[in-house]
Amino acid sequence: MQYDISLREDPVALRPLTPKDTGLLLQWLTDPRNLEYWEGPGTVFTPERIREDFYEDPDPTSRCVIRFEGRDVGYVQFYPLDREGFEAYGYPYTQEPVFGIDQFIGVPELWGRGIGRRFIRLLCGWLFTACGAAAVVLDPHADNPRAICCYEACGFQKAKFLPKHELHAGVLVDCWLMTCTRESFRPG
Repeated sequence: MQYDISLREDPVALRPLTPKDTGLLLQWLTDPRNLEYWEGPGTVFTPERIREDFYEDPDPTSRCVIRFEGRDVGYVQFYPLDREGFEAYGYPYTQEPVFGIDQFIGVPELWGRGIGRRFIRLLCGWLFTACGAAAVVLDPHADNPRAICCYEACGFQKAKFLPKHELHAGVLVDCWLMTCTRESFRPG
């Protein structure tokens, strides 16, 4: 099931991704600084690929644009883990929903300003209260300490090292499975 959400807690907000955002995604995903963390340097995004990856995929992923001080600045997607997701992470299966999230701030000049902590707390709080999530999981690259620090500030904890977990720029890279539960969540 996809969720069509609009959330706001000034100065951040989340709004649904729409086809009008194709140019915005293309701008962000052709910036080599962003590709260093999303898909990898050398990845080529075209309007067609943006449409295929973000609009035509029938999976249950909900996609949002991150806004900061009224400006579109990034992207976040979230999805309920299915059995394959639980198995891929080696995460114990539960009947309660567990959501995975992936995100990036697309404006590198805004990195390090606390935007990540704000929108992740906003989304996780909503997933826990409105969706009854037992946990939220993500899998940052092990060599991305800035992201890991942000997630820990929100209540995520390293749960499991995932060697050679994600294909990035043609190479399998190590990641951390990080989890945030209702109990560990730090709303700010």
